[in-house]
Amino acid sequence: MKVILDTNVIIAAFATQGLCHLVLESVIAHHELILSEFILAEVNDKLRQKIKLPLVRANEITVFLKSHSTVGRDPGVPGLNCRDKDDLPILFLAAFTGADVIISEDEDLLILGSISSTAIVSPREFWDMLRNK
Repeated sequence: MKVILDTNVIIAAFATQGLCHLVLESVIAHHELILSEFILAEVNDKLRQKIKLPLVRANEITVFLKSHSTVGRDPGVPGLNCRDKDDLPILFLAAFTGADVIISEDEDLLILGSISSTAIVSPREFWDMLRNK
């Protein structure tokens, strides 16, 4: 399964050893993680600004993510729209790569439910999907 993790899920995965951490581990081990340069840059910035990690550690995490993912492009796709324009790069990435699922905690994305053939689910919903297979 092709899986996109939203920035907030990745940050939570490295901030705590909770559900988002388990989701990240499962996606890396059993699925194709799809990220973009946009997501990687945003993760790096938020690790330093919100989590207060040193630049060296944030860069190590970015390199780790890059080495365990397919880094796709997020070009604009005509006709895609959402409440928060900052979320458009994630939707563009999903459309461009044919991702099966976006995992996010962002209500502006979750309210969509899906975009084209890509489901948009919370970490809990994704975890439940895995457990029910």
